[in-house]
Amino acid sequence: MIMVKTIGGATDIDAPRDSLFAMAVFATLVVGSDGSTSKAGSSRAIASGADRSEFLARRREVDFILIGGRTARSEPYHRTPVPVVVASRSMINALVDNRNAHWWNCSPTEALEQGIKTFGSKVLIEGGANFISELISEGALDGIYLSITPEKEGDEKIDYRELLSKFEEINSREVDGTQFIEARKLLKLKS
Repeated sequence: MIMVKTIGGATDIDAPRDSLFAMAVFATLVVGSDGSTSKAGSSRAIASGADRSEFLARRREVDFILIGGRTARSEPYHRTPVPVVVASRSMINALVDNRNAHWWNCSPTEALEQGIKTFGSKVLIEGGANFISELISEGALDGIYLSITPEKEGDEKIDYRELLSKFEEINSREVDGTQFIEARKLLKLKS
């Protein structure tokens, strides 16, 4: 069963559901219902089947994926359908077997700028919550896709409501017990 509702902001009913494909820079993050972002060091234990399907579909439609070194070391990025850029201060390349991997010693913002110049402007940020928060604080995201699964009692909990409060437009739908939230238009940061 699919349920669509608006949490805040306006809903454009005529907008296609696959609006990601017209995007520039979007992050994607999965959390459990208690805000857990991982279990045993990986987000896979938090993800649901519905989340996994949407996640894999999104990444095939972008010019490149941007992640941090910690994500590269803890998640399965050994094969990606598009280039994956790793922004890390550690130059220990955990993805030597991925021909599409580019390990850059720089900040997430610098990697994003260079990745857009090198690969194109459709970017999917798949880093962890801290990585994504850094890009939000720099005003570098056009939006975020947040999946909230029924999982609980994981690690590295975040307040996803606080994360969503940084965006103007928030739309939500539910598929098989997983809530999918699309948040757009970062609020202007106060100087």
